[in-house]
Amino acid sequence: MRALFALLAFISFNLAHAAPFDKGDAAKGKALADKQCQACHVSLFKGDGSGVYTRADRKVKTPGQLTARISGCNANTGAGWFPEDELHVAAYLNNTYYKFK
Repeated sequence: MRALFALLAFISFNLAHAAPFDKGDAAKGKALADKQCQACHVSLFKGDGSGVYTRADRKVKTPGQLTARISGCNANTGAGWFPEDELHVAAYLNNTYYKFK
């Protein structure tokens, strides 16, 4: 019985503390972002374009806002990403810049 309780506690702790984009593949997300996002971000923010993510007044402050921003960019640019592609990009951006828990 103790083992069952310990197992359930471990599972519920890990579910409650899972990263918001843990089902995404950050490597796939990086490839997608490099291909579809980089040129636009460079034109707007100069340098390597990462200023969009690192600026002091950045618009994205929650995992939900990141998801919405990625979906909006996908629609506005005609990238043609599927929902799983958006999840991969979110995983990459979160791992690299945002660090949402």
